Amino acid sequence: MVQRVAVIGAGVSGLASVKCCLDEGLEPTCFERSEDIGGVWRYTDSTDGRRVCVYRSVITNTSKEMSCFSDFPCPDDFPSFLPHSLLLEYFRMYAQHFNLLQHIRFKTTALSVRKRPDFATSGQWEVVTETDGIQESHVFDAVMVCTGHYQEPYLPLACFPGIDTCFKGQYLHSQAYRNMEAFQGKRVLVVGIGNTGGDLSVELSRVAAKVFLSAKSSTWVFSRVSDHGFPFDMVNTTRLNHFLGWLLPSALMKKIMFRKFNSWFNHKNYGLASTKSSNFRVIINEEELPFCLLSGTVVLKPNVKEFTESSAVFEDGTTEENIDVVLFATGYSFSFPFLEESVRSLFDDNRSLYKRIFPPQLEKPTLAIIGLVQLTGSVMVGAEMQARWVTGIFAGWNKLPPASRMMADVLKKKPPAKRNPSERENLKISFISYTDEIASCAGVKPSVLRLLLTDPWLALAVFFGPCTPYQYRLV
Repeated sequence: MVQRVAVIGAGVSGLASVKCCLDEGLEPTCFERSEDIGGVWRYTDSTDGRRVCVYRSVITNTSKEMSCFSDFPCPDDFPSFLPHSLLLEYFRMYAQHFNLLQHIRFKTTALSVRKRPDFATSGQWEVVTETDGIQESHVFDAVMVCTGHYQEPYLPLACFPGIDTCFKGQYLHSQAYRNMEAFQGKRVLVVGIGNTGGDLSVELSRVAAKVFLSAKSSTWVFSRVSDHGFPFDMVNTTRLNHFLGWLLPSALMKKIMFRKFNSWFNHKNYGLASTKSSNFRVIINEEELPFCLLSGTVVLKPNVKEFTESSAVFEDGTTEENIDVVLFATGYSFSFPFLEESVRSLFDDNRSLYKRIFPPQLEKPTLAIIGLVQLTGSVMVGAEMQARWVTGIFAGWNKLPPASRMMADVLKKKPPAKRNPSERENLKISFISYTDEIASCAGVKPSVLRLLLTDPWLALAVFFGPCTPYQYRLV
């Protein structure tokens, strides 16, 4: 029977996991290698290379009502979209309210997580940690890995000939970026047009002599704010829209989406995307990026073909000279170096995990990977839902199906990987689809039909209104 649970990491997923363990009467011990909670959301000026964190100007892309923990709403006086400092304050309030800090061991690194010799019968793990140079061995009944997927900066230098052999300027990954002061008066090339690439291009345009933004795929840009000033995610993340997405042909839904994006500005005129795009991505930056492109402070370029000593040659044959800095906004790869190889080899990404959480081949389901998923909404909500289900299984009142059924489910849902594992595409999944799926497993998915019989007005709000985390506390 599971009682003692090791939680590795005290970021969003780790805090939710500790809290859910306590809800189920379990005994969690959280190991956090830094000196504080918050994970990537705790900003520091340090760029020591070991720790990934947000840059100074980051604001959440999802609104507070769609991002908070389901049993702990954000304060009313907080803005709809939180700067990283306010989000960290919210985490502190959450940890204090539920007395989580006493279960966290700070400045403690998990060196190894290995199956005990009797794992096939006990399901126990040996966890070796290090604090101030002193190693310690522990035995736990279960382990929740909460280190997320922003772990190892992905820097694909081999895809850019000349960058590390010919180019004389500076190049760095966005993980090392903290603020714009160091780029004053420089000609900067940003490689990658995800949310980070778009944000940094706009920010750097305020101080750099010139900013070039290299994108290898069509990009649709939308705003945090929708019609009538409401947060975009609250207006669009509804069960009605989710149902229509399931009911209507994908080509029609794509056409509706493109029309909505173009209602803000015509993407084709800016060289960003066309309605005929088959390979595209969606980012949030409608407020400033279009103006920067229109004013020429940011120049959109195609994918880089190669680098020379001081210039970048692009796939359309154009060249930009006198590049001072290349900033790679190329994402991250996840890794679990503390897991023993026999366990780590069981999954190449989260699609090899049952419900994106459990390695199905283990003799005992006492290892859970929490937060290794990129939802179309807030990962906080998904991580909390995962933790609620997992701790219910650890507590014994919920069960997993046989290993054969779990493997069949994994194989059925695992499509071919796209491009490379560093890109978040292989981790991405629909917000409502996934949270509803895990909520069903945990027995907390709200039933609209049942609510129609007991509380019709609430049923209508659940179906037509925003799919907030609070819905998963109705059962």
